[in-house]
Amino acid sequence: MSDPALDDDLAALRAGAARWVALPLGEKRGLLRQVRAATLAIAADWVAAACAVKDVDPRSPAAGEEWSSGPYALITMTSALEKTLKLIEKGRSPLDEVNITGAPGGRLAVAAFPYLPKDVVLSGYEAHVWLRPGLDLDVIRDGVARALRDPHREPRVTVVLGAGNVSGIPALDVLNALYGEASAAIVKLNPVNARLAQALEAAFAPLIDLDLVRITIGGADVGQALVQHTLVDAVHITGSRVTHDAILFGTDDDAERRRAAGERLLTKPMTSELGGVGPAIVVPDDAWTDDELDAAARHLATQRLHNSGFNCVATQIVVIPAHWARADEFVEAIRDYVRDAPPRRAYYPGASQRQLAAFSAHPDASVLGGDPEAPRTLIDHLDPENSDELMFTTEIFGPVLGVVRLSTDAGPASFLDAAVTFCNDRLAGTLGAGIVAHPRTMGQLGNRFEWAVANLHYGTIGINSWVGPLFGMPAATWGAYPGHTPEDVGSGIGVVHNALLLDPEHVERTVGRGPWQAWPTPLWFVDNRTAHVTARRLTRFAGIDSWAIAAPLGAAAVDSYRKG
Repeated sequence: MSDPALDDDLAALRAGAARWVALPLGEKRGLLRQVRAATLAIAADWVAAACAVKDVDPRSPAAGEEWSSGPYALITMTSALEKTLKLIEKGRSPLDEVNITGAPGGRLAVAAFPYLPKDVVLSGYEAHVWLRPGLDLDVIRDGVARALRDPHREPRVTVVLGAGNVSGIPALDVLNALYGEASAAIVKLNPVNARLAQALEAAFAPLIDLDLVRITIGGADVGQALVQHTLVDAVHITGSRVTHDAILFGTDDDAERRRAAGERLLTKPMTSELGGVGPAIVVPDDAWTDDELDAAARHLATQRLHNSGFNCVATQIVVIPAHWARADEFVEAIRDYVRDAPPRRAYYPGASQRQLAAFSAHPDASVLGGDPEAPRTLIDHLDPENSDELMFTTEIFGPVLGVVRLSTDAGPASFLDAAVTFCNDRLAGTLGAGIVAHPRTMGQLGNRFEWAVANLHYGTIGINSWVGPLFGMPAATWGAYPGHTPEDVGSGIGVVHNALLLDPEHVERTVGRGPWQAWPTPLWFVDNRTAHVTARRLTRFAGIDSWAIAAPLGAAAVDSYRKG
């Protein structure tokens, strides 16, 4: 039985989608500024709602995560898209504004960060979008904003099935539908984030008023009604492979047979971001100082514990060389940082069961405090040859971290090559991976290091940077490594974010780089003591269009960042 309210919303969106195709580019650009202003006005309420979901005190440093991954992420995306559209209006390309270089294997690499003047707040970081091998620049230029520039494109309505862990994900997916796919969008929020509906409706009010966006809540029944609705043309989901396959192939006894045979219950286009087992490859050398070893351990602990571990790109497996003389010392330092991190509730449903499954498979694991229902857990000496290892095959989605010690020939080159092969062959998913290596080591490896990056098949790779902050770089792309199919979907199909509006079919991955030793404490570190203050100020700085007003806010944010 159809839901009259959903029917009405989708009918309105269908009409809005037709108007959106015909709307001049300048008016589409102007709406971004309106959304930015609306988001800034509602930002504190948005953060308060997100904190309530996670049982976080809005006055505590942990609230900084909600500012930066919520309203700040949406605000910076509107600014980046506005810049891109302004260039296109002038008959130029966003590619005219960025450096384009080569990458191994006949690839082009497009500089995606910094892109905006205000990106100076993340000094020392950069990101490049690597395009698929063999594409020339003329083809890439022709693909920019292809959907948005097509006045004859059929009106489309896209269902966005939103993530439950990060409040900014469904908001960014809305902008991708509108500006990347030229489609109106209806968002079905994950029940975990249902209380964010009011804040998102306020942020997107300028688009809701034009029947371009709708926000709704509900369970699987509402999602199923939406994806099957005759007025819906496409689906985008952020979630798990289980949910993806349930939509495409059902949940009855014939579901697996259908998947194997490619018999889809849903034939509409469907893109997805489905997480995975995220690795971090540590390439040490004998000259690491005590401070460098400690800093790397601290960085890896935060990569697991940010958002209580409920990130699709949280590092789940740390890969180190077995022959490293300081391996035990390094793992002990990670253990200390995991144990001593500020307490957080393991709020996401199923966390207790997933932690228990990991611990039951490894009863010698270290249990390191945190939420008693799903305590922080470190599992060392995982067997790299065990293809059935739970930590390799399953995204634990919680505060559980594993360590693999690879036995290879001595030397960073042999280890790095073996680590890349291990990650590609043993670990489920292709969403994000990290490499930790001293600039000295990278210089010694030369082109061999760059080829190792090219051979690491992940959609986002962070070199001396967690992939989490790369998620927030609006002109970078976000999604799994290409090559998955609906029947074997891995970490998903397609890309989002992408404020340069590159053709998704041209994109292979994003590669980001950070400083060897970040100073001051990065905003996303779980032990940053002023993250909530800094992130709030950065949000205001990003959202205020007048430099005369924004500049003092930016200076204050940088000052509190330095004190973090």
